[in-house]
Amino acid sequence: VKVVESGGGLVQAGGSLRLSCAYSGDIVSLDAMGWYRQYPGKERELVAAMSSSGRTHYLDSEKGRLTISRDNSKRVLYLQLTNLRPEDTAMYFCAAEPYGSSRGPFRSWGQGTQVTVSS
Repeated sequence: VKVVESGGGLVQAGGSLRLSCAYSGDIVSLDAMGWYRQYPGKERELVAAMSSSGRTHYLDSEKGRLTISRDNSKRVLYLQLTNLRPEDTAMYFCAAEPYGSSRGPFRSWGQGTQVTVSS
């Protein structure tokens, strides 16, 4: 299974970005997938996940600003980030193939996409 993120970049505070994660390989289209965020020197934390049934989960502190969605026909997972703040500056990773729970941990990871928010 391969997952490749894109869509990161530099954005001003208050702006929005949509991250994309293209997945390929031997993956069941309806498997749970997730988005993680990692600050320098910190561990990755799950910010959003979508279960096989389409149920979504968000990090409590980010509810209302993030939207996870999926287009199975295109094999792409999205993460819409809105009202971005400088503290959202981090590397964002897509994850697939959960070991069990739809909230991870996951087996497959992308290389990450950097989001930088200027004040």
